[in-house]
Amino acid sequence: MTSDEVTRLLKVAYGDEIETVMNYLTNSIVLDGVRAEEIKESLEADIDEELNHARMLGQRLKQLDERPPASADFEMHQESLQPPEDSTDVPAVIDGVLEAEEDAIETYRSLIHAARDADDPVTEDYAVTILTDEEAHRTEFRGFRKEYA
Repeated sequence: MTSDEVTRLLKVAYGDEIETVMNYLTNSIVLDGVRAEEIKESLEADIDEELNHARMLGQRLKQLDERPPASADFEMHQESLQPPEDSTDVPAVIDGVLEAEEDAIETYRSLIHAARDADDPVTEDYAVTILTDEEAHRTEFRGFRKEYA
């Protein structure tokens, strides 16, 4: 049906999306200050989109007779997206988002190539769709970063 590499990458991407939801939610709650409001609003809006990505990936895994990872299967690794000690350190959150988006973009590009090699156009299409969203998030947060430079 598809390759082991495709299902491995689908599971990695699924886990990354779930971890991103958790970190975006936490950062949208804990950030303080007038300057943080726009970032908090953007994170809150992105939570639904990232959760939808996870749903898409989970459904694709199910279609491929695989099980999406559950909490015991997760390895968390978004160190830079952890809430900062100083709740007004908005640039730290922006940098964490940018790093998470770069990682996601890399994962989806790898998934696109693996799906293409496995002749799995459905997974390739999913990955292209999600990649488009991740690149848009990166662009938005690059703009925020310029404001804090």
